[in-house]
Amino acid sequence: MISYLEGKIKNKGLNYLIILTGGVGYKVYASTSIINSAKLENNFHLYIYTNVKDDAIDLYGFNSQDELALYELFLTVSGVGPKTALSIFSSYKIDQIKKAVMEADVEFFSSIPRLGKKNAQKIIIELRSKLGSLEELDLTKDSGENKEIAEALKSFGFSASESRDALKSLSDFTGDTSSKIKQALKYLGKK
Repeated sequence: MISYLEGKIKNKGLNYLIILTGGVGYKVYASTSIINSAKLENNFHLYIYTNVKDDAIDLYGFNSQDELALYELFLTVSGVGPKTALSIFSSYKIDQIKKAVMEADVEFFSSIPRLGKKNAQKIIIELRSKLGSLEELDLTKDSGENKEIAEALKSFGFSASESRDALKSLSDFTGDTSSKIKQALKYLGKK
């Protein structure tokens, strides 16, 4: 399978590039932002997802291995094919996509053409736990107190996604750090 291409851009279409490498031109479907950044006759490189069907072999290109890995996760959701998944990447940046999954933003995904409300819900349900397991709990934007609470929950054996849920449940709770940890433990105990 082709997993990486580097070469000159010979042609651009609405949703694809032709990359010339070793005398062979490869048609690579890509997001709008990638196509817009590609200049004819300039060197270019993409990480590739190869989709093999009965009647065709299609290539899909991404700027980074992280984008490619997220794209492949979308393909694990039944009802989401390669072109539909690519349209998500054409509409939004990778951080926005991850945030929408983690925050269960159905409207975010149902705004994508060919992706209705049911498929948007499926994406969130099926990918939320997978994304949580791929990334550690990122609390860099949170207060020191939230970091302390998350560390306490982690020491009790709770996962990053469970800690994230517990922190969200504390949004209206007032009290000192120790009472917030107790409240988070009560919340997690009810799940």
